[in-house]
Amino acid sequence: TSNGTIELRTTAGSAANLRLLTGEYLQLAIAQADLAQDACNQTGIFAEEEDIRGFGAVAALYTEACQVIVRADSDIQSIEDLQGKTVSIGAEESGSEQNALQILSAYGLDTINLNYTDAADQLKAGKIDAIVITVGIPSPVVTELAGECGIRLLNVDGTAAQRLLSSYNAYREVTIPAGTYPGQDADVQTVGVKAVLLASDSLPAKQVQQLTELLFSSREALEEQLGLALDPETNAVEGVGIPFHAGAAAWYKQAGITVD
Repeated sequence: TSNGTIELRTTAGSAANLRLLTGEYLQLAIAQADLAQDACNQTGIFAEEEDIRGFGAVAALYTEACQVIVRADSDIQSIEDLQGKTVSIGAEESGSEQNALQILSAYGLDTINLNYTDAADQLKAGKIDAIVITVGIPSPVVTELAGECGIRLLNVDGTAAQRLLSSYNAYREVTIPAGTYPGQDADVQTVGVKAVLLASDSLPAKQVQQLTELLFSSREALEEQLGLALDPETNAVEGVGIPFHAGAAAWYKQAGITVD
């Protein structure tokens, strides 16, 4: 980012991004808030790792919704109906996997690891019964799947959702509005976590302050590129759960917003 341009790198997702950020292979990265918190606190999949630190939050970009998807022609109407079924919970060490295990456990259910594309193909072919994925809405993979075989989204609500919200502070309640996906004619209640932009401590505060300003001043253009609505300044500091980078904190201070 030295000359104002950002070079994009393809990675294996949140957990990889957090390790690569610490190793200074990446200077900026996006990760799910719950995994970023685990990396900071050395809990969960990062419990045995001592050096996962050296970064701070810039902004929560948007909420990723935990989406539990079954075929529209299946007889599965609720998460309880997944007992004894084959459920894809995402790739190993992915944010989706962690959320899926926590959600299914909150419902008292016992689970294969597939990436999103493979899972969609297998659901379409009738080889698996359900997919749990944590992604922004609308997700292109889910939209495509809905158009090809018809899907139903299950609610993550009631006492199981309350158990998740009280056990893990990264979760928040999310509504997936009716019409988000083809054939979805009612709102779906679920939980979700923030996708957070992180910056390495190796980036100077001034640079991160400029980046934070750019993030909010060019929000509309970024939304168009991503195909997702981004959080405004006041929401961008919520649900993060880790300290902010000094440069980002300086920008929020001048905007009248207090952060850790």
